[in-house]
Amino acid sequence: MAQVTTAYRPTRGRRVREVVFRTLSTAALAFVVGPSLWLIVDVVVRAVPHWHWSVLTTVPLGTGGGLENALLGTLVIMGGVLVLAGTVGVLAGVHFAELSRPRRNGKGGGNVLRTATEVLSGFPSIVLGYVGYVALCVGLHWGFSLLPALIILSLMVTPYIAKSTESALRQVPTAYREGAEALGMSTGYALRKVVIRSALPGIVTGLLIALAIAVGETAPLIYTAGITNNLPSASLIHQPIAYLTYYVWTDYNQPIKSSQYLSFDAALILIVLVLALLVVSRMLVNRTQRHAEGRR
Repeated sequence: MAQVTTAYRPTRGRRVREVVFRTLSTAALAFVVGPSLWLIVDVVVRAVPHWHWSVLTTVPLGTGGGLENALLGTLVIMGGVLVLAGTVGVLAGVHFAELSRPRRNGKGGGNVLRTATEVLSGFPSIVLGYVGYVALCVGLHWGFSLLPALIILSLMVTPYIAKSTESALRQVPTAYREGAEALGMSTGYALRKVVIRSALPGIVTGLLIALAIAVGETAPLIYTAGITNNLPSASLIHQPIAYLTYYVWTDYNQPIKSSQYLSFDAALILIVLVLALLVVSRMLVNRTQRHAEGRR
């Protein structure tokens, strides 16, 4: 006897629930995106009418000048955090996802390290900054300088990189690992050429979030990096370094208009830096995915 199949038709109650769920999801998205767009538009409206390109090529002078020292200092800090925290965070994520083996009692061998990472991610940034000031700037006599700032910022963002790397690696299908093993690949080679390459978009996203967090921090840098009107030097210690968030935080409430304009300019440059990170990361991810698809 032939089976008669009928098309599925959702009931009225199910349709109502779907509409309500979509409405709530859209409202939640607007609740998150709305304030962000409002802040970006407000910064652009305040900064663009008084923008001068000399801001990028001059250092602060009294109540005016530019932000060349802060821009170069921020780029140096971003590069240092990318190298230091990126290396430690990605390796930690690889360890949690691929190398940590379960113990006989059923608990994961990396539970202690994972718990420590989660606890570290919960510390307030100002507390880490003060610890860095006491331990590095004063205790080791490094003074306000680049190296203490890089260490503290890396401690802040490493848990995010490790967690995002672990999540990205765990989303790679098990069939990829089994196929690499069946082809006779060693564990390290398969991890580098198959697993990590497939998880690269998630890893890059974690690095992007880490850099965005590092760029937007002020309190840890006040305690460790200090501030200076000079351009960044090759010295890692005993030499303060400038950064953009200091001028956003300090000059916004100044009674002098030129100082306020400098604060708006610094905020606009930060927004452009974050957008540039987004564009570059997406280009790298798209290129990697096209390269991987061409090899299949």
